[in-house]
Amino acid sequence: MVNQTLSYAKQSDLFGHPRGLVTLFMTEMWERFSYYGMRALLVLFMVATVEDGGLEFSDQNATAIYGLYTAAVFLGSLPGGWIADRLMGAQSAVWAGGIIIMLGHFVLAIPSDVIFFLGLIVIVLGTGLLKPNITAIVGDLYERDDPRRDSGFTIFYMGINLGAALGPLVCGWLAIRNWHYGFAAAGFGMLFGLIQFYFTRHYLGAAGRSPDKPEHQTDRFTQIAWLVITIFVVLVGCLFIAGVLGLVVYDAVQLSQGATYVIVTVAAVYFLYIFVFSGLTEKERGKMALIFVLISAATVFWIGSEQAGSSLNLFAERYTIREFGNFVIPASWFQSANPIFIILLAPLYSMFWVALAKRHMDPSSPLKLAIGLIILGVAFAVMIGAAALVAEGQQVLPSWLIFTYLFMTMGELALSPVGMSAITKLSPRRLVGQMMGVWFLSLSLGSILAGLFAGGFSADAVDEMPGLYMQLVLMTVGAGVILMLASGYLKRLAGEDRNKN
Repeated sequence: MVNQTLSYAKQSDLFGHPRGLVTLFMTEMWERFSYYGMRALLVLFMVATVEDGGLEFSDQNATAIYGLYTAAVFLGSLPGGWIADRLMGAQSAVWAGGIIIMLGHFVLAIPSDVIFFLGLIVIVLGTGLLKPNITAIVGDLYERDDPRRDSGFTIFYMGINLGAALGPLVCGWLAIRNWHYGFAAAGFGMLFGLIQFYFTRHYLGAAGRSPDKPEHQTDRFTQIAWLVITIFVVLVGCLFIAGVLGLVVYDAVQLSQGATYVIVTVAAVYFLYIFVFSGLTEKERGKMALIFVLISAATVFWIGSEQAGSSLNLFAERYTIREFGNFVIPASWFQSANPIFIILLAPLYSMFWVALAKRHMDPSSPLKLAIGLIILGVAFAVMIGAAALVAEGQQVLPSWLIFTYLFMTMGELALSPVGMSAITKLSPRRLVGQMMGVWFLSLSLGSILAGLFAGGFSADAVDEMPGLYMQLVLMTVGAGVILMLASGYLKRLAGEDRNKN
């Protein structure tokens, strides 16, 4: 299947990249339109008063729920990758996941508090199928030593951020009139993505078309696996109904704290399983060790980055000057700053990595991630100044948030697309989908910790905000410096070219 896929890709180049990249670019663009469009509204909707159509939750509960939701979205990527690898193939997983996501957003459009949380659960299930597998297909379009690989992932990352830029603008504008109009717009975005994928998926060729089953996998195993999946979905439904009926009372903060331990345990057990029972060669063990380090570093990054939808979103709503004449900028629109900067800067990063590679000066993956972490620390250093003004009782100009998102973007471009490319390059082929699931597991853990951290940004304790942002600076810069110092050893551990910097 590998040779067939690569042969097809080579015969179908468009502007130097496989045509299938366009299909994946557009599908991911619309899926991210729906996800980020809804995400920009989520915390603001939950803290809004009932009179304004919101749920009137406290900041702590709203940000904890936000963290649980975003964590669950990415946690679902781990079983989603496994399901594609062993049961249905990546292309089918993307198609099915997109349909489920669309249904979840349309459920959110129904004005009911109970139905709202059901919609979140449905979106989580669908995203777990789609997100890791569409990324894995991107990697399947290129040979592992193809110099276009990082460039291709950066282009794909632009598709993510084009959708992420448009989603908050469209959904946020509609939400001013009615919150649920914004949620409905997210559903239509996913519908457009599904239509596009259906008519252009033939450009993907054999990439992700079939599951990469082990030779010893039997039909009986497949049947049992589907039964377990069905039981899990039914169990989730029962837990939801129990909450609706009041048989179980859920505390968002306690759930977040408990989920943190669960995710860390799952990650540790899974890596132990991979190292002991997956038949890795000595060389593959070194590469898996590097993947573990990269994922740990990424987790720290996401704790800071995921403040965008929670504490920074509330900062825009409450402490930022948004009135310009008769027009008031929706707070959700600031969520588009990061993806817009990525669209502007991603081509420059893509060309920069290719140019360095041609001169044999391309930094190793750990070094790139270290740079990303340090730049993210600079972003929160900017917020220390903004928070100091707020602590004095002032509102601040939008430029503070804009510069924060600019540095956040610069750090993200050094870390996220490079990290995704490294995972697909370092992973044994039989484990690519699962390893992409583990990469998104780092997003899950980072998101849930970000939600808990954001709960400290209380409107009743604005004097504590500068110190909280300082904690983020110390955490991200410290992790970046440690990773930078260890990059040489990690490169040798994975057997990378010693001539690289």
